[in-house]
Amino acid sequence: MSGVQPPEGDLEFPLGPFPGLDAHIGLMIDELTPDRVIGHVDLGPQHHQPFGIVHGGVYCSIVETVGSMAGSLNTVDGKVVVGVNNNTHFLASMSEGRVVATAIPISRGRTQQLWSVDIVRESDGRLVATGQLRLQAVEPRR
Repeated sequence: MSGVQPPEGDLEFPLGPFPGLDAHIGLMIDELTPDRVIGHVDLGPQHHQPFGIVHGGVYCSIVETVGSMAGSLNTVDGKVVVGVNNNTHFLASMSEGRVVATAIPISRGRTQQLWSVDIVRESDGRLVATGQLRLQAVEPRR
């Protein structure tokens, strides 16, 4: 299998922060395997929409990133994955606290993958958002 592989050696978790939007959100990765990716974000006022609760786009971004990381560990022939559909449902509001996101595969085909991502409130395990991310395997840009 080619493509992105899990890092070798002893990793110090959590991994991150990552560049770009993920750095602004504060996403950290706690587990990274081809079968599951787990990450967390400590939510606060910087994640709020105007009514004082976490903006839904934060949850969509978390789904996109942990699902894409998982998918990238399952590519073949040197391909990379890109998100082609992100369907995220918001189930409970939050203003602050840690959420934990877990991505697990639904389908891992050669050209397309489908990942399920649950985002739970760490303090009580309540599901606050759930999403499915469909990925397409493509040739990397040169």
